[in-house]
Amino acid sequence: MRKSLLALLLAATCGLAHAAFPEKPIRVVVGFPAGGPLDQHARLLADKLQAALGQPIVIDYKAGAGGTVGAQDVMKAAPDGYTLMLANTGVMVINPALYTKLPYQTLRDFTPIARTAMQPLALLVNPKLPINTLPEFVAYAKARPGQVNYGSAGNGGISHLVPEMFKNATGLFMVHIPYRGSAPAFTDLMAGQVQFMAESIPQAASYHKQGKVRALAVTSRERNPALPDTPTVIESGIKGFEVVGFYGFLAPAGLPADVKAKLGDAFRQVLTNPEVRTRMVTQGADPAFLGPDEFAKFLGNELPRWADAVKKSGARMD
Repeated sequence: MRKSLLALLLAATCGLAHAAFPEKPIRVVVGFPAGGPLDQHARLLADKLQAALGQPIVIDYKAGAGGTVGAQDVMKAAPDGYTLMLANTGVMVINPALYTKLPYQTLRDFTPIARTAMQPLALLVNPKLPINTLPEFVAYAKARPGQVNYGSAGNGGISHLVPEMFKNATGLFMVHIPYRGSAPAFTDLMAGQVQFMAESIPQAASYHKQGKVRALAVTSRERNPALPDTPTVIESGIKGFEVVGFYGFLAPAGLPADVKAKLGDAFRQVLTNPEVRTRMVTQGADPAFLGPDEFAKFLGNELPRWADAVKKSGARMD
């Protein structure tokens, strides 16, 4: 009898503890340096998330190895809801296929909480090229096999894999020139050292509007408000070509179901806020909330897709 009463008391105590979540600040780990796209996204959501949960949100930068350092930090944290990771496409679904000795598996070592945004890319060219449309670029590149270079922010990243997908879809032969980040790649695109690049909408739209690069198409199914006059790749004649990056929040594996539900509901509240949605669109991202279960299913579908893209590109990292 006493053992039964003790078990009931412990169960009630645990239930009260979880019901009180959160009782202290929540740490959001970003596996990249401050000032980048993920940092902007974290800061955009932090205030509203703080209001929804009633506790401060502390952003903690753990940069290194394509987001792997931050992922390891979160993976080893207690599964209590007080440590979350904001991750991008690379961390969640590209790295598992890219790195031969990756210390984590996305769906084994993390609890998906919420997908928060979809991030289409723009296909860009140097503005001095004598072309104005994507079909014209395809014709230009086909007439010059191996003479057209494309830049990327580094081997195996989304800015490398999307042009590889584009090459496979069109039969083009372009030469990959990897850089240490998107900034030097943009510098050489504007200077004409490389002729082609795929990059996220915020930076692409800014340089396009300044006339420093020319946006030929966007990789989403529909046109992007930040580049309203730029057609999609599908509109430009390449059927079925839709490749969009995404952002999402994850917690360590083993998160209690009630804590997961409370966090998921908080993100739902934030992502339905009109101010947040407007600012996100202005930044070039599409608000695209998925709750914990839907996000887990989404990741399960994306992992093999990006693994196939990595395999076809030949990219590997040790």
